[in-house]
Amino acid sequence: MVDKKMKECTSIITNSKNIVVLTGAGISTESGIPDFRSRSGIYQNTPEEILSIDYFFQHPQNFYQFAFENLYYPDAAPNIGHEILAKWEHEGKVKHIITQNIDGLHQKAGSKNVIEFHGTMKTASCLNCSKLYTADEMVNRKNSMKDFYVCDHCETKYPEDHYIKPDVVLFGDAGLWFTYEGFNTISSIIQQADCVMVLGSSLKVTPFSTFPRDRGPEAPVIIVNKGKTSYDFEPNTYVIQESIGKTLQMMDEQLLYSRLK
Repeated sequence: MVDKKMKECTSIITNSKNIVVLTGAGISTESGIPDFRSRSGIYQNTPEEILSIDYFFQHPQNFYQFAFENLYYPDAAPNIGHEILAKWEHEGKVKHIITQNIDGLHQKAGSKNVIEFHGTMKTASCLNCSKLYTADEMVNRKNSMKDFYVCDHCETKYPEDHYIKPDVVLFGDAGLWFTYEGFNTISSIIQQADCVMVLGSSLKVTPFSTFPRDRGPEAPVIIVNKGKTSYDFEPNTYVIQESIGKTLQMMDEQLLYSRLK
């Protein structure tokens, strides 16, 4: 049975042609990737210091060991939630996905217009010459070289100036989208949305948490997250505290049913 709130959300999606989706760790936990901030998340057992740019420079080998054990899941597969978002993009409903996740599962599912706000673990780059290394290359280097994190494509006076850093945004770091132009681009995308969906994010981490406020005054917000968010009681906001995959599957089935009527 489909409850009233689910019907309302499905109606919104049916009538939307420019949905912008904001995703967090909660959409990837259903693919077996641990989240960060829940009671069992990485941050509960690991000091945030390890995920800082300072720690990377001071202990690059330890940093990579931690990153490969806790942040890199090359065998993870997209779940039904990722797949439905890719389907909705193909159908012209979802225009952009802006994600906090670094796992690349949206792209694996077939989504094209994805902004990886916190970067990706799929690649790493030399801080001097910008030579790109795949994560698999870095694993192989780690297993076969002592100073695997030092780029051998260029030279600098100090080795740390040509360290190879994963293309993720660390604490104290700045990423591709953490610029004036980047924020303006994201703000413009959200302003044009006729619906904003928040999937699997507690919206606690700034500046990502501020993005829903960039929407137009008429654009509804649909939040699917098992925990509470600070937006839950705002006007024109619909909250479903259930599994993302299960919820999106029900919505997609209702969309198909409405087309067949």
